Amino acid sequence: MLTGSELIAKIKELKGVSESERVLACGYFSKSKNGKKRKNYNAYYKAIAEAQGYKSSSDNETGGIGKGGRKLSYIATVQGNGNLLIGKAYTALLDLKAGDEFEIKLGRKQIRLLPTKES
Repeated sequence: MLTGSELIAKIKELKGVSESERVLACGYFSKSKNGKKRKNYNAYYKAIAEAQGYKSSSDNETGGIGKGGRKLSYIATVQGNGNLLIGKAYTALLDLKAGDEFEIKLGRKQIRLLPTKES
């Protein structure tokens, strides 16, 4: 798996290639028993964030504490009105800005947010 400046360089090199192909090309996958490659998007995005200078909650000196001194739980709960709120502390960790767009991928009891090409 590529990390740091090597990861950033490879991503730039693969501009225009699908996110799925970039994950594989950067080595963020495992093989199942039948030999099929299973992409590890979480590790991939975490490595990108770390390569850009963001610290993960385990590396963070504050121990994953957000604004107001509350420890980040990395758990989101669906609200009574059906909304799912992520929160500013998490978007700040990934340097997301107002207007950033994501493609919503629904899986079996899971939601993945993939940055659109414009983001």
